[in-house]
Amino acid sequence: MTTVLELAEFVQETDYDDLSPDVRDALKRRLFDAVGIAIPAEVAGPPQAVFRTVTALEDDGPCTLWGRERTASPVGAAMHNTALVRYLDYMDSFLAPGETPHPSDNVAAVVAAAEFADHSGTDLLAGLAVAYEIQAELAWNAPVRERGFDHVTHTVVSAAAGASKVLELNLEETRSAIAIAATGHNALRVTRTGEINEWKGLASANAARNAVYAAMLAKHGVAGPRNVFEGQKGWQDVISGPFEVELTPGERVHDVMTKRYVAETYAQSAVEGVVELAEREELDPTAVAGIKLETFGGAKLIIGGGEGNRYEVANRAQADHSLPYMLAVALLDRDLSLAQYEPDRIRRNDIQQLLRVVDVSEDPDLTERFENGEMPAVIDVTMDDGTTYRVEKDAFRGHPTDPIGWDGLTEKFETVTDEFIDAERRDDIQELIRSIEDHRVADLTALLA
Repeated sequence: MTTVLELAEFVQETDYDDLSPDVRDALKRRLFDAVGIAIPAEVAGPPQAVFRTVTALEDDGPCTLWGRERTASPVGAAMHNTALVRYLDYMDSFLAPGETPHPSDNVAAVVAAAEFADHSGTDLLAGLAVAYEIQAELAWNAPVRERGFDHVTHTVVSAAAGASKVLELNLEETRSAIAIAATGHNALRVTRTGEINEWKGLASANAARNAVYAAMLAKHGVAGPRNVFEGQKGWQDVISGPFEVELTPGERVHDVMTKRYVAETYAQSAVEGVVELAEREELDPTAVAGIKLETFGGAKLIIGGGEGNRYEVANRAQADHSLPYMLAVALLDRDLSLAQYEPDRIRRNDIQQLLRVVDVSEDPDLTERFENGEMPAVIDVTMDDGTTYRVEKDAFRGHPTDPIGWDGLTEKFETVTDEFIDAERRDDIQELIRSIEDHRVADLTALLA
C-alpha cells in the first residue's frame, strides 16, 4: 500500500451518504464563508489581473467566473475563483502544530470541476469532504514549512483529490491525478518570507489551477508516478519526511476555524484581545508608549519577524502578515476589517508610528499551549504615564473551541458583501447553499456570475 493509493482509495470510497449530518452542515458553512469573502475581492487589483489573464487565454468555457460576465474552462475558473476566495486573507484555517493551511483554498477548484461535470450539490459536498480531510491530514502529519515549502504544496494534492471525486475518475485515474499534482507543483515558502508581495494572495489559486489540470490530464489517460510519496527522491524524501495518514469522511472539518478579523490566522486571538482591551480601558492611542505581545512560536515566526522584517509595511500583502501593523491598527480603530487595509490607511502616520512600538516575543509555554489546541496571546499596553494594561486570551471567536455558526456567518457575509450585492441576492445565495443537496452546482454558480 502506497500513500497515493491510500489517498485514491479514500476518494473512491467517500460518498455523500458517508457524511454525518454535522459534517454536511459544517461543509455548507465552509462553502458559504468562502463564497462570501470572494465577493468583495472582485474589485482588488491582483484578482482583476488574474481575470484578464484567464480571459486573454480563453474566450469562453463551461464554468462560471464568479463576479464576472465571462466563462472559462474548469482550469481557468479554478484559478480565478480561488484567487477571489483567498485574496483578502479572510478565509478559514486548519490549526495543526506545524502547519496552518486554508482548506477553503480547495472550494473553488471542486466547485469548478463539479460545474464542469454538471453535478448536484450532494456530489459537491462529497468532493469538499475529501479535499478538506486530505488537506487537514497532510497539515497534521506531513508539515512542509520547516523544509522551505509553502502550505499550498498540500493544497494541490487535496484539491486534485476533490476534483477527481466530482469528475468521477476511477481508482487508477485518481491515483494518477494525485501523483501528477504531488510531483509537479511544489511551492516554495519564499512566498511568505522576507518582503512579502502579492503572490502570497495568489499562490493557492495557482495550486487550484494545477490541481484541476492534473485531474483532467488523468481523466484523459496521463499516468503519474505510483511511488510519488515513498519513492527515491519522492515527496517524503525531499519535501515532508516520513508520514502516515488516517482518513475519515469529513470529520476534520470540525477542526477548521473561521476568521473573525481580516488578519493572518495566528493573529486572531491577539487582535481580538487588543480590541477588547482598547474598548474596556478606553485607551488613548496617542498616549501609548508600547505594546508587548507574548505569543507562540508559529506566530512569532510567520508574522512577528522570524521570517523577515514586519515593521516595514507599505502594502496590503505586508500589512496582513505583520503583527505590529495588525495590533497597532486594531488598537487605533477598534477593528480590523477591509477598511484597515486601504492604501491610505496603511500609509497614515498614526499607524506607521504606533506599529514601531509593538514588541513581539515567543513564550515557550504559549507554544506548548498552542500545540495542545489553544491559540494563546498575552498583551500588555503601556501608557506614557507608566500604567500598563493587560489582556490574556486562550482562543478567539471562530476558533474550533468557540465556533461561529450560521448566525455569525450570516453577519459576516452581509458585512463584507453589502456594497456589492443586494439583500435579495444575499438571501438567495444563503438559502441555496443551506439546501445545496436539492440543487445543481450550476444553480449556485449562476447566482455568483
